[in-house]
Amino acid sequence: MHLTDKELEIVEILEKDARIPIADLEKMVGLKAGEAEDILAKLEEAKIIVRYASMIDWSKVEGHEGVTAMIDVKVTPKRGVGFDGVAERIYRFKEVKSVYLMSGAYDLSVIVEGRSMNEVARFVSEKLSTLESVISTTTHFILKKYKHDGTVFEQQDEDKRIVVSP
Repeated sequence: MHLTDKELEIVEILEKDARIPIADLEKMVGLKAGEAEDILAKLEEAKIIVRYASMIDWSKVEGHEGVTAMIDVKVTPKRGVGFDGVAERIYRFKEVKSVYLMSGAYDLSVIVEGRSMNEVARFVSEKLSTLESVISTTTHFILKKYKHDGTVFEQQDEDKRIVVSP
């Protein structure tokens, strides 16, 4: 679907801040009252705007730290559906947050969240690796998140003190 310049500008603004008031959005883009709501309805219906989401830094919430893993998966594509059928089978697991078709040494990149490393390990050994199309997996545990979807986590304030030396 081709977007007008105004529609594209709205999508870019919402991608950075989905909580912006509609009146502010209309002012920023130069629209009349009510026009932004019509554009949003059109973009939602076309599934260009799929969801409005919040980004939470769970590492700061005691008892909810959890574990995130990125799993590289090599698969044998299924006849007639290719990689799509295998990806669909994988993304239906509740532990799976994202699945991407990749170029390179592995076919799929799977993002998984669990309460512990053991929970993720059980998912890989009991669910993911047992699928008939899965040839191999490589699991990478995320140790610290610095930036996600353009948002920087835990940015350190620059030390503005003057250096004094003897």
